Amino acid sequence: MEGGAELLFYVNGRKVIEKNVDPETMLLPYLRKKLRLTGTKYGCGGGGCGACTVMISRYNPITKKIRHYPANACLTPICSLYGAAITTVEGIGSTKTRIHPVQERIAKCHGTQCGFCTPGMVMSIYTLLRNHPEPTLSQLNDALGGNLCRCTGYRPIIDACKTFCKTSGCCQSKENGVCCLDQGINGLPEFEEGNETSLKLFSEEEFLPLDPTQELIFPPELMTMAEKKTQKTRIFGSDRMTWISPVTLKELLEAKVKYPQAPVVMGNTSVGPDMKFKGIFHPVIISPDRTEELSVVNYTDNGLTVGAAVSLAEMKDILANVTRKLPEEKTQMYHALLKHLGTLAGPQIRNMASLGGHIVSRHPDSDLNPLLAVGNCTLNLLSKEGKRQIPLNEQFLRKCPSADLKPEEILISVNIPYSKKWEFVSAFRQAQREQNALAIVNSGMRVCFGKGDGIIRELSIAYGGVGPTTILAKNSCQKLIGRPWNEEMLDAACRLILDEVSLPGSAPGGKVEFKRTLIISFLFKFYLEVSQILKEMDPVHYPSLASKYESALEDLRCRHYWSTLKYQNADLKQLSQDPIGHPIMHLSGIKHATGEAIYCDDMPVVDRELFLTFVTSSRARAKIVSIDLSEALSLPGVVDILTGEHLPGITTNFGFLTDTEQLLATDEVSCVGQLICAVIANSEVQAKRAAQRVKIVYRDLEPLILTIEEAIQNKSFFEPERKLECGNVDEAFKMVDQILEGEIHMGGQEHFYMETQSMLVVPKGEDQEIDVYVSTQFPKYIQDITAAVLKVSANKVMCHVKRVGGAFGGKVTKTGVLAAITAFAANKHGRPVRCILERGEDILITGGRHPYLGKYKVGFMNDGRILALDMEHYNNAGAFLDESLFVIEMGLLKLENAYKFPNLRCRGWACRTNLPSNTALRGFGFPQAGLITEACITEVAAKCGLPPEKVRTVNMYKEIDQTPYKQEINAKNLIQCWKECMATSSYTLRKAAVEKFNSENYWKKKGLAMVPLKFPVGVGSVAAGQAAALVHIYLDGSVLVTHGGIEMGQGVHTKMIQVVSRELRMPLSSIHLRGTSTETIPNTNPSGGSVVADLNGLAVKDACQTLLKRLEPIISKNPRGTWKDWAQAAFNESISLSATGYFRGYESNINWETGEGHPFEYFVYGAACSEVEIDCLTGAHKNIRTDIVMDVGYSINPALDIGQIEGAFIQGMGLYTIEELNYSPQGVLYTRGPNQYKIPAICDIPMELHISLLPPSENSNTLYSSKGLGESGIFLGCSVFFAIHDAISAARQERGLPGPLKLNSPLTPEKIRMACEDKFTKMIPRDEPGSYVPWSIPI
Repeated sequence: MEGGAELLFYVNGRKVIEKNVDPETMLLPYLRKKLRLTGTKYGCGGGGCGACTVMISRYNPITKKIRHYPANACLTPICSLYGAAITTVEGIGSTKTRIHPVQERIAKCHGTQCGFCTPGMVMSIYTLLRNHPEPTLSQLNDALGGNLCRCTGYRPIIDACKTFCKTSGCCQSKENGVCCLDQGINGLPEFEEGNETSLKLFSEEEFLPLDPTQELIFPPELMTMAEKKTQKTRIFGSDRMTWISPVTLKELLEAKVKYPQAPVVMGNTSVGPDMKFKGIFHPVIISPDRTEELSVVNYTDNGLTVGAAVSLAEMKDILANVTRKLPEEKTQMYHALLKHLGTLAGPQIRNMASLGGHIVSRHPDSDLNPLLAVGNCTLNLLSKEGKRQIPLNEQFLRKCPSADLKPEEILISVNIPYSKKWEFVSAFRQAQREQNALAIVNSGMRVCFGKGDGIIRELSIAYGGVGPTTILAKNSCQKLIGRPWNEEMLDAACRLILDEVSLPGSAPGGKVEFKRTLIISFLFKFYLEVSQILKEMDPVHYPSLASKYESALEDLRCRHYWSTLKYQNADLKQLSQDPIGHPIMHLSGIKHATGEAIYCDDMPVVDRELFLTFVTSSRARAKIVSIDLSEALSLPGVVDILTGEHLPGITTNFGFLTDTEQLLATDEVSCVGQLICAVIANSEVQAKRAAQRVKIVYRDLEPLILTIEEAIQNKSFFEPERKLECGNVDEAFKMVDQILEGEIHMGGQEHFYMETQSMLVVPKGEDQEIDVYVSTQFPKYIQDITAAVLKVSANKVMCHVKRVGGAFGGKVTKTGVLAAITAFAANKHGRPVRCILERGEDILITGGRHPYLGKYKVGFMNDGRILALDMEHYNNAGAFLDESLFVIEMGLLKLENAYKFPNLRCRGWACRTNLPSNTALRGFGFPQAGLITEACITEVAAKCGLPPEKVRTVNMYKEIDQTPYKQEINAKNLIQCWKECMATSSYTLRKAAVEKFNSENYWKKKGLAMVPLKFPVGVGSVAAGQAAALVHIYLDGSVLVTHGGIEMGQGVHTKMIQVVSRELRMPLSSIHLRGTSTETIPNTNPSGGSVVADLNGLAVKDACQTLLKRLEPIISKNPRGTWKDWAQAAFNESISLSATGYFRGYESNINWETGEGHPFEYFVYGAACSEVEIDCLTGAHKNIRTDIVMDVGYSINPALDIGQIEGAFIQGMGLYTIEELNYSPQGVLYTRGPNQYKIPAICDIPMELHISLLPPSENSNTLYSSKGLGESGIFLGCSVFFAIHDAISAARQERGLPGPLKLNSPLTPEKIRMACEDKFTKMIPRDEPGSYVPWSIPI
């Protein structure tokens, strides 16, 4: 074996030869740093988000076929790519050459907002089209299963994909031969197709056709290389690690003898994350390359033999093929495996991961191992000593030395036997999200009745997720053999299995009672499935299932997605070239899709650049006894380590932040994730290694306060308490028919912007000038805090923001602290410093949405009218104040949502706890405050025996009214949205259909709920609403515009250019915008609060009008001239062609002493109606349909506005259903990335989504009478929460369970399942609170 082999592969058709390869290098940093191909993005580093998707193509010399598959570049070691061709987003098209149809369509269908996830999306679709030029819709949904997007809500991305399908407009699910578009109850009332409304945001006719002959060819050189059989083992080595790639089986076995402890790596999807996240290090890795014997697929007489190197995606195709060809009785096992392969991870991981790797890794939550274990599968092993076969059984899964591979053995292939007649196999799993999520519990079950007598001959049941390894219920199964398949057997089986598969209360992963319930719920499902098949095979001997039970057998229906949109066409009176009101594509849309859009970390390396990484606290409340930096400082490449001593006396007290938080903690830490030191090194790898060697000794302090309840107990609040009161609450309580008290708890939410916190600071070398390039919403704050830390004046610090890859409120306060420390390092060393947080660090350090506790006491009449409401709001602020008090205030001012409560009192407190500070997140207190109010209304309705929407209607604002803080309000459009939503959603019809469905199905329930929305828009003071702009006209007639707003995906730059185009009456193509900088617009406000386009647009408009006024005389002299003529003429007459624009802010004030004021400029109204279906046995839910009606005033750009509404709705749906943060009892956050924290994926969006914008009715003094829509839609996500609530209530009612149902948010599968109490939830053992330490605590 020779060392130092050459690595040869192709990237985008160009040959790459690497002489000295470091085996630890992944493809992602190689593409981004070495080849400067920055289109491929870093999103999570663990294969969970799809932002780094590339296409890998390999040639198989035996089949003579080329395989194209998607892969996560962040997990792909470059050493594994010998002889492969990589295609990145830059390779398929660019604006410089020509763009690819995929890129064009995703941009023109408005499928990009911040654009950070777009290159990954493009590559996933591109790879699918390389394999299937005319894909079906289900292939498309599968292809995007491993790609997350936080902005769009996926609908426009699906629309773009549909244009490649054979039939595009329809959902392709012709039920009973009727297209869904023609169905009455699921269809929509026909729109009046007049000239006033429009139903399409793009026109398909203009799209470039897809031409498969135009794609990059597979490099012929790689084919010739693969055909030559003369290769020998390749060895790549660095001083830390050796990578061995044997080409033949013989060499592989030799390598295994030489390095028995080395793992055999195929896709690196198991070893990779372990090395990255768990710190497991392997000095030698063996990675066989195209060893034929490992890729075999043999069909034998008694089953199928599949090579260990076959990828899970190929395995899926093989099984699909086999099940089509063979009779059903032989393929029971294969059907079950296919079911799990459909949801296991995402397509990228399935294409990289191998069957052998999946089996040998023996993850406790492996989806396939429980099935393979019950199916009597065997493993074919090989070593220098010879062949051996071992069973894939419990001993193997437990890693018992006698039943495991010996160190020098390798797994060659797996035998999966056919099933026999009277043998049945089923697979079950329940996860936090349907696709691309590890199972909470999964199971494989097999029963064999020797013949048709229904007596159990063999029974095998295995579970994953309920122990340190896959667990087989061997003893229970043994005891059940010989029993007939009936209810008594089931009952005995449940008790036996609960006894055998026991979980301690403190089990890792938590959700213990849920897991125990799933163990037997799955068993019951298996019982029903088998009973039904037995009945079909022999109707005489087997009783038929109760028809109400049949629903337990079907998985939640997944039809194909379809959507309709309805918005007002632009005013017919406006000029033909005036773009206002038209669905103009996002300015950067095409660049997002080609990867040419530059984000902070895509900026090229600057000369002598350093990298900074943070060391954070591992304790929630402790004294720092000592910090030892000596070992870290001695490592190669480490330049310096900053501690709090270096940054004396600087606190984060600026402008709206009154808190005094130290930048780096010195003597005490108050949360896990608090910054303690900053390590500066020559490279990211060196900085990260050094950070792990910093030794900090802590001494824990008491009391540790984590939850709101603990804060209330310890009176741990930030001052002051806030209070809002109107009417006379105490008197009103004496007048009402009924009074009830309740409370609801709401968990927090992580921002999960796709681009993590990023900054690059470049000192200029003279006059102490410094440039800060950063991904932020608030450049002025970065400038101020940096100037303070560097002790220079603000005019020396310039902060530049080109675009931000998603922010949602999370790139304001913490970003300033990170940037200030980075700038201090850059200034101290006189060298540029880059700091890019990894996903896990980002989630840990930055905090998120405030968890809330709402308590209410409500007095109401029997007809549902609420006369008195007394509320208390508590938010979990974390260790420092940040924006928590402002969030409480906004929550109080908006809490009544759409309702008039004549007598209202609400008090609010921000709780000081030992968690990272929570901060702004889209909606800013309203999604929590509004949910508390709606929960109260739902409970009142239940108490009155009325439908919730009746109680909502009777309490709603009337047309002209007054809010609790005495601001005038006209709620005409609110009532209009409510009525229109009722109509378009066919509410009454569908409510009846839901009730009918629920009466016929015991284990599945549907729910329907409708929620109104009144979202007040305003920023609390006039000063916070000021904005400025700068417009230059150049002599060739082109225009450059700058303003103070940040482009973070919402399309503000696009709207600003539309404003200039209208005001100056010039085409969009003549107007350019370069980014936002404190150099051009000083003293800007943060971009947030739904007002960015509004405020900056009025400033831009002001500048344009100033210019027009100046140029009026010139234009009137030559009315038919061009802008070039006018600009030249103005120059010749010495008239200035540059103007600043300014807007001083809307009237806005609130007096907290009196509780009165006029804090808001206007209100956004809307309503949403959602229908869900839940599985009462597993807690799964499916969003069937959502209708949204919004009042948006006059839309400046309906495509962007609808994008904001949908994106916010899906983000809100995540907040109220699946996004769950878990903390340990010591205050350590567990959910630090997409593998543990689930944001909505493409499988979560409603199967039908209908959005319509109300026709505009009144003119207002906003920008062209438009309304800001950034945040309001989040709250509409709670229509899904209340629809699930409705479904659970139906289940509980049928089971005769007593009244009011208390459900907290988020409504995860766990909460849904445990609320649908039944005989199984009663059967499970329960632990006494206090008798164990739980894995996580509810925060």
